[in-house]
Amino acid sequence: MTVDAGHAMNLLERALLQTGNLVAGVKPEQTSLPTPCSAWDVKALLAHIVVQDLENFTLAARAQTADWAPAPKPAVSDWSANFQERAQTLLSTWRGADPKATAQEPGGQDVPLISRADQQITELTVHAWDLARATGQRVELDPAVTSYALAWGRRMLQPAYRGPDQAFGAEIPVPDDAPMQDRLAGWFGRDPVWEPAAGVSNVGR
Repeated sequence: MTVDAGHAMNLLERALLQTGNLVAGVKPEQTSLPTPCSAWDVKALLAHIVVQDLENFTLAARAQTADWAPAPKPAVSDWSANFQERAQTLLSTWRGADPKATAQEPGGQDVPLISRADQQITELTVHAWDLARATGQRVELDPAVTSYALAWGRRMLQPAYRGPDQAFGAEIPVPDDAPMQDRLAGWFGRDPVWEPAAGVSNVGR
């Protein structure tokens, strides 16, 4: 699939903006709350988004190989400032990338480097939903970004990636006329009506 670099960068900036706003909205006393990602509390989710995601996204934008192995929880005193700094590094890296560059995927296939931005947009949007639900931030995610993320997820998230010991839980059926962010959550194994009090989800991460 051909990726419009300008459009992808616009959506990535918007995904980073909405995720950054949600990170900034987390209160210190909320870091031990459960999240829709059953293995993580809010602090672990923040560490994944702010450190692991943004570091690996920047490596990916440099056509390098990301390392998704579990990492120790980092000592971060200001999650919001840390996010903003890493987000700017990511965007600067993308802006300096050759729009015609290619990168090799794990299977050996060469793909347009810019196509890696699609996964980044999606990851940020799904975890923005997770963070919003976990911390009670009732926001409507950017519809254009959410629609793009859902379309990418439906193309790329194969059944083999779902289930026990996999990154994603089973799809939770959601009506076709449900809000876009509910459909995104359901596709990625989240219960759209999840609440912190329940603290239970079938999703791996």
